[in-house]
Amino acid sequence: MTLVCFVGLFIALSLPNRLAWIGPPAFVFFPLELLVIGFLLLIPGVAGKAVHALLAVLLGLAMLLRGADLVTHEIFARRFNPVFDSHLLADASRLLSGVLGSLASVLVALGLVLVVALVCWLAYVMLGRIQRTLHTDARLSGIALLALLLVWGGLKTAGWSRADTFAWDHLLAHGRDTLHSLQDLQAFAATVGDDAADELPADGLFSRLEGKDVFVVFAESYGRVLLEQDPFQAAITEKLNWAEASLVAEGLQMRSAFLTSPTVGGLSWLAHGTLLSGAWIDSENRYKSLMLSERVTLNRLFRKAGWRTVAGMPAISLAWPEGAYYGYDQIYNAHTFGYEGRPFNWVTMPDQYVWSALQARERSGQNRPPVMAEVALISSHAPWTPNTHLVPWDQVGDGTIFNDQAQAGPNPEDVWSDVNSIRLYYRQSIEYMLETLVSYLQEYGDDNLVVLILGDHQAAPMITGDPDNRDVPVHLIASDPAVIDAIDSWQWQPGMKPDADAPVWRMDEVRDRFIDAFSNPDKESN
Repeated sequence: MTLVCFVGLFIALSLPNRLAWIGPPAFVFFPLELLVIGFLLLIPGVAGKAVHALLAVLLGLAMLLRGADLVTHEIFARRFNPVFDSHLLADASRLLSGVLGSLASVLVALGLVLVVALVCWLAYVMLGRIQRTLHTDARLSGIALLALLLVWGGLKTAGWSRADTFAWDHLLAHGRDTLHSLQDLQAFAATVGDDAADELPADGLFSRLEGKDVFVVFAESYGRVLLEQDPFQAAITEKLNWAEASLVAEGLQMRSAFLTSPTVGGLSWLAHGTLLSGAWIDSENRYKSLMLSERVTLNRLFRKAGWRTVAGMPAISLAWPEGAYYGYDQIYNAHTFGYEGRPFNWVTMPDQYVWSALQARERSGQNRPPVMAEVALISSHAPWTPNTHLVPWDQVGDGTIFNDQAQAGPNPEDVWSDVNSIRLYYRQSIEYMLETLVSYLQEYGDDNLVVLILGDHQAAPMITGDPDNRDVPVHLIASDPAVIDAIDSWQWQPGMKPDADAPVWRMDEVRDRFIDAFSNPDKESN
């Protein structure tokens, strides 16, 4: 048992905080903390008991943060941040409720509480056993620790990089992250409202899009990895080539590039806020600061210029006070879209219904103002089952035609039992998103429709296998050549598949570039 405790302490001090780094080489390591803890546990009496308790708290905290890092890296490709990620438990609970049901969500929450308690208890018990062992012969233990300290110093002096600190550095890094995050929030909140776009006159604003309906469409989990890496590249390349040929046959033109999203694996609203506000929103707390600011959104600017502004948000099923910030004339959510069909697990309604409902409600009327719509397509949201397929547009109706599809296919537990299965269903959901886009443009596209469609973020690294890339494809599609000519200076590539040399912008650059490309400040008011 004593040996198990020493081994457990060594693993706790050496365990990497990314799954990809866990392997035998990771434990060829001599952590200084092992010796420091040993010396501290030699302290006798009441002081020794207090040190034991304090070390148990620190070790438990280090182990919990390491576990949080392992999970966060797999989903969001970064370390866990106590300031920015405190809301994730609530978000995860809602997702689990949608996918697995309320009971499973409660059980998982209870399991997490038990894990926290168990980790802290194990740290206390493990250190207590080691402390008792060291005190069996304190003098001999002290000599042994001093000898090991000399060995550690010799290895460090000789340049062996594996004689180092890790657990302490990890705790310090989280401390610095927390401090920097708080400072960042203060600076961001103080400056986010400083926005020159708020002073732009309505005359000439988006005048090069006069009379046109403009759709800004976020496609869930549509990331660059799909175009460039296996096992997605071949199928998605074929689908994009098909999409391009189909749209060209309809007289449509398109330009494509990449945008760097502020998030990966989830938190789609950060991407929405970033693109529409022109501010870099890479955390929940920045998002909250944005919602309280006076920074003007692309939606508000279009409304100022005479467009009717609409939100198509099929994933919004709860109260959404943030919607007031963006400046919509109309918000369609999970309850107001008119969908009467069954949900596709977490996905409240398929993409085709979203397109169809917006067409019927916003684009079919006569003598109406042009529409600027922000749309979130969610058929490519996890758990990616069941997959959806197109139906004739005149049969979409209230969505009940999709009921059979919503009950077909494997359940999430089966799909998620194997990563290759997850990737297959994920890829197929992206193909459906593209097929639906093309079909809508074939059915309803005209000279007065402009579509900017982009990914909100990459899928989670555990799906893509790429934790470092945050780029997403973006396409501008229009029938009017003047629209495409207006973005000539952007140097976006023709077609639907941007290659490795395509421009890459940060997502917060889009708002101001869009204003510059499509506005004519010299136009006189009528």
